[in-house]
Amino acid sequence: MVKFLKLGKVVIVTQGRYASRKAMIVKNFNDGTRERLYGHYLVARITKHPKKVIHKDSAKKMAQKSQVRSLKLRASLSSSTTTTSCRYTLNVDLKDVVTVEAL
Repeated sequence: MVKFLKLGKVVIVTQGRYASRKAMIVKNFNDGTRERLYGHYLVARITKHPKKVIHKDSAKKMAQKSQVRSLKLRASLSSSTTTTSCRYTLNVDLKDVVTVEAL
């Protein structure tokens, strides 16, 4: 199989609950693992962005508005494709932050 899905590539998930959502590849498992014998990868995305904070917000309200919710999931190589123009790549290193054990 052609290995065009590399680290940092932006992908669009095409199947499952998160279909048509954009995510970033964090780690590849092209040959599979002991639990999953097929090729898959670990993707991460932001599901809830921080809201705008204004001056008169209290500290509690400010903490609530600045929360970020993320999503980490394993996706099969056949369940997602790259974006329509395959040139999008993010230069963010998330290997230490997002691990398989975090799932």
